[in-house]
Amino acid sequence: MVEKKVGTVFYWHNLSPTLSIFRFRPEFGSRFPDYQAGQYIALRREDCKLTKAVAGPDDRVQYVPDLDENGNQKRGPITHSYSISSAPSETQSKGFVECYIILETDKDGTPGRLTESLFRIDPEGDNQVTYFYRIAGDFTLQKRAPGFQSVLLVGTGTGLAPFASMVKQLHHESYEGKTDGVQYTLLHTNRTLPELAYHEGLQAIEAARKFDFIYIPSVSRPSSSDFSNSRIGRGRANNLLRAVFEMPSKEEQVLQEAIRKGEDTSTSKAALEKSVEPALPSHVSSKTLRDRFNPATTVVLTCGNPLAMADIQFIARVNEIRFEKEDW
Repeated sequence: MVEKKVGTVFYWHNLSPTLSIFRFRPEFGSRFPDYQAGQYIALRREDCKLTKAVAGPDDRVQYVPDLDENGNQKRGPITHSYSISSAPSETQSKGFVECYIILETDKDGTPGRLTESLFRIDPEGDNQVTYFYRIAGDFTLQKRAPGFQSVLLVGTGTGLAPFASMVKQLHHESYEGKTDGVQYTLLHTNRTLPELAYHEGLQAIEAARKFDFIYIPSVSRPSSSDFSNSRIGRGRANNLLRAVFEMPSKEEQVLQEAIRKGEDTSTSKAALEKSVEPALPSHVSSKTLRDRFNPATTVVLTCGNPLAMADIQFIARVNEIRFEKEDW
């Protein structure tokens, strides 16, 4: 049985109504276990709104509020694991663990049980979070990328978390004279510029040139000002990667396949019209990136949206590049 402890959230930063970064300290008199960048920690809150599974009219399982005899939704503990976005060196020196989380909702817009409770945290009031005294997972550079000379990290949304930890740790180790000669490239996309969250710190790490690192931030829902921001790319991660490898966008491919099969193309044409044309930040070119991604010596690690990861896996397979993803 893994021991449970109660930590204190002392920092909470809302990037948007549904996306936040928070930091918590360990239980008084304790410290966090040692861990490797890319691993995860299980968190728990005791007052989550509980649901129960019921069979719908089509026999598909649905989750509905679990009500007590007075018609009030029951509350209780819910546990979920989250990738750690702080670097191990930050935890050792500053004594906190950081997480980058999204307020999950179902198709009806109902907030997820645990994240609804987490987003009610107030560092000045309701600031406790239970954590399990074990940090685990094999989504690490040591496990997923040994022996490769080029490592491409692709994070969508909060899927950046393990990669933020990895890059910050590599940066810390470079100041200690520990470099491995590997080329690291991080492609990170989110909907808007504020939601990128870590981009300024990652750009600073890139500019420091303490190790071989290229950072490619991109927004999938660019504002008018984003088009004049040469430091930020545009488009979804999978489509940016497709553009690098001179492949059609996902939407273009779907339309082409519909035409080839003689199927109705109205939906695929509408999707293509709404899609954002991929564009890299000005400091990096497709050729530079292709030169870094020698199939024989490159591995792609990805974390985030399942549909994006599936397409990135397809891109890697077409280009004969080793593919690894974070699975929960």
